[in-house]
Amino acid sequence: MNFCKHVLILGCGRSGTSIFGELFQHLPEYTYYSEPPFAEVVELNTTQPIALKVPRESEGFLPDEGLSFPLAMLTRKLPSLQVFWQVRHPLDTICSLKVGISRNWGHHPRPPDWQQWLNRPLIEQCAYHWNYINTLGFAQVTDCSVITRFEDMIADPRAFAQSIGQQIQLDISQNEMFLQQWAKRVQNKNNAQFDEATTSRPYSTQDHTVKVGRWQENLSKEEIGQVLPIIQETAQRFNYDLTHLS
Repeated sequence: MNFCKHVLILGCGRSGTSIFGELFQHLPEYTYYSEPPFAEVVELNTTQPIALKVPRESEGFLPDEGLSFPLAMLTRKLPSLQVFWQVRHPLDTICSLKVGISRNWGHHPRPPDWQQWLNRPLIEQCAYHWNYINTLGFAQVTDCSVITRFEDMIADPRAFAQSIGQQIQLDISQNEMFLQQWAKRVQNKNNAQFDEATTSRPYSTQDHTVKVGRWQENLSKEEIGQVLPIIQETAQRFNYDLTHLS
């Protein structure tokens, strides 16, 4: 069997990076690390495939703008690295970001000027965070990443997983039991099968019935009008057309 690629999952918080990352907990070929400090990443044994979700800032490692770590240092350590950039509809993400952003801007990496936004409405803070990550952060990996979508993962988790397997040179169907365990967790509505990703649970709310399109339950027309000038251009780059809401 060919050596599977190492995996790096990036994207704005509350975009599905956690449940995506936990796919690798179900694959025996991989060791999975969720948000490890970058200082620990550089010390990892990489003789076997590893999967990383959004490494955290560490003192002594100057991060690239929009990221929480220096990408070049990571790619030197992991020359066989597949980067995935996870995106989710910006309005849905904004709704989901509110809990963490309200806690002293608890999502990382923080924009360098985040404190200047603290006197703005929370909804605008969340929009600014989404836009910062998906502009300056994404710019760092545009040429070396595959864009993955929350909506595709929710719509057909098995097909999503199979596509990931092709990218990392692993036949995920050979791990059918593990694949089924993960796919059952990926639900658009909370139900008996739904099991939220571990790191997402502190930010979860019960103010919506669906995950795809939750903004229609959670955002007023006024709030949408507040955030559109912040996110609309970036949303269009990821093929989320918000022009009908203007």
